[in-house]
Amino acid sequence: MASKISEGGGDLEENSEINVTPFIDVMLVLLIIFMVAAPLATVDMKVDLPQSAAAPVKRDDKPVFVTLKADLSLALGNNETDRDGFVAELNGMTEGNRETRILLRADKAVDYGELMTVMNLIQRAGYTKIGLVGLEAAPAG
Repeated sequence: MASKISEGGGDLEENSEINVTPFIDVMLVLLIIFMVAAPLATVDMKVDLPQSAAAPVKRDDKPVFVTLKADLSLALGNNETDRDGFVAELNGMTEGNRETRILLRADKAVDYGELMTVMNLIQRAGYTKIGLVGLEAAPAG
């Protein structure tokens, strides 16, 4: 803690001001380090890249949700369906577009083998963009 001598007596008076000189010194040293290191971090290799005329890939606005419940019944969107008519209903929902993203949800109690059976059923129908849906884990802390 800093003190200063008062003019009147020999007692020391407390100084409540913060000494910022060491803080400024540290900041200036860090500034110099970053000024020296920044040019070293850039890539200095010149490459003549070709032009691309490709349009950006459009993402699916509405993926199709397939749900496998704990009792092993299937639902397509919000409508329950049986396995025999599943492929026909899936084709109707996607209008035959095999590039539609299919999101597969399954109950925790469903056996892994049953989940793979449904996934294989979707793949045999010609759909290859299949994603699995799960809950995000709560942050640890």
